[in-house]
Amino acid sequence: MAAMSRDLVSLFPASPEEVPATFRRTADETGLTLLVGGALSRAVTGKPIRSAVCFREGAAPPAQAELGPAALASADDSRAALAAAVAAWKGGRGEWPRASTRERVGAVRDFAARALPLRETIATALMWEVGKPYSECLTEFDRTFEYVEKTCAALVELEGQSARPLTSGGFAARIRRAPLGVTLCMGPYNYALNEVFTLVIPALIMGNPVIIKTPRYGVLANALLAPALAASFPAGVANLLTGDGATIVGPLMASGAIDVLAFIGSQKTAGALLRQHPHPYRLRTVLGMGAKNPAIVLADADVEATAKEIVSGALTFNGQRCTALKQVLVDRRIEGALVGALAAEISRLRVGMPWEDGVTITPLPDPNHPAWLDGLVDEAVERGARVVCGGAHAATLYEPALVAGVPPASRLFVEEQFGPIVPVSAFDDPMEAVDIVDRSSVGQQASIFGSDPAVVGPLVDHLANLVCRVNLNTQCRRGPDVFPFTGRKDSAIGTLSISDALRVFSIRSLVATKEKDAAALEALEETSAFLSAQ
Repeated sequence: MAAMSRDLVSLFPASPEEVPATFRRTADETGLTLLVGGALSRAVTGKPIRSAVCFREGAAPPAQAELGPAALASADDSRAALAAAVAAWKGGRGEWPRASTRERVGAVRDFAARALPLRETIATALMWEVGKPYSECLTEFDRTFEYVEKTCAALVELEGQSARPLTSGGFAARIRRAPLGVTLCMGPYNYALNEVFTLVIPALIMGNPVIIKTPRYGVLANALLAPALAASFPAGVANLLTGDGATIVGPLMASGAIDVLAFIGSQKTAGALLRQHPHPYRLRTVLGMGAKNPAIVLADADVEATAKEIVSGALTFNGQRCTALKQVLVDRRIEGALVGALAAEISRLRVGMPWEDGVTITPLPDPNHPAWLDGLVDEAVERGARVVCGGAHAATLYEPALVAGVPPASRLFVEEQFGPIVPVSAFDDPMEAVDIVDRSSVGQQASIFGSDPAVVGPLVDHLANLVCRVNLNTQCRRGPDVFPFTGRKDSAIGTLSISDALRVFSIRSLVATKEKDAAALEALEETSAFLSAQ
């Protein structure tokens, strides 16, 4: 286990006064906001929200800053939110599921208009709670609301296409997409805003009432949007709960009234949620559950360029991304050169506080994660790996570690580290890398670095049947959002591009009649929202 680094301790501020004035928090910036049935609650108190950022004082270990009390929803709050969503759904007869496309798009755009002035406030809250660099928090906000507008445009286009009647075999039909029902949305802390609302917005815009359970870290950023949600959607259509997952989510799933579970997180948590629902065959699921995305580096790869791309892909936001490169598989002939280039690139990364310009490695939101990362590294070293650089830590800061010679029997080779560790293993034949991906329990993406078509082509063919995105000479990533984002095996269920998400949160439904009576479909456009092109 690495000793606590005094050099890293010195990077934490000694007091709030050392934080630049622009980023200091005020006493009234708390997370005391729940949204249940259209009503906002700021009277709930709970344990403090703690920041990824710590303050140091004398010889004592740095302590996490407190960001104010969190709103801890009770089981009764959870049941009230469920009752409100069920009433809004009303067996598909509620105001929202029967609303026209124009009405739903208008409500979503109204929400975006109310949210946009909160850009810097939300980015700052996100920075403090999860430790993400402020510039990246701004980017996350911007990307989220670009997604919102693109989703609105995509639905208008989709509905315009589906408005055309279909005739076949003597019948005429109008095929549209209909909502699925009460939807529980649970996003991860690493993209606590973006990956929450890339679930929430397509679910809402397709007519589903939603219950949002905020991530365990990222409460503040989401709670700040509760008033905008309350003002933009009918009562019960958008509900927001913060607090303990077991207290909140258990009653929701056990009720059997949740029609759709949209969850991004660990496989363990997803399994526990699914087991609580009494009607598993009725429950629709949209799941993102992790990955161990490899970088496969061939003998003819440009070592310097590849190292830059791998370090960016592995260590952006401390490697806390499901799409991060979490395993480097390199041709043994260039292993030494690549490890040296990776070490040089890692040495250039700036470690510091998230408000600092140019910072890459910042505090981790989970104070227990550094010790867990230590365990992965120590176990790999015991099995023959070596730490090339890094691995020191202090409180929530973890210096990025480059670990070479990681054996297949080690936990670091198999488990998703979700942190700033770059594990490197060598192969003698590229097919060994394919076998590693094949044996893995997950299958989201892979990156190939090399240029020989005779080698790269067959690798693409093999990997395309094992993962859902193969990246050539570039890191794994989610975007652009028009590309499908999904995974094989235990990585994901459902696809989340802008257009795919609209389909995931809806189902094709149709009205049919004999072709000679097709005019009746057009006549109903004035009285039926389902048949209307608007």
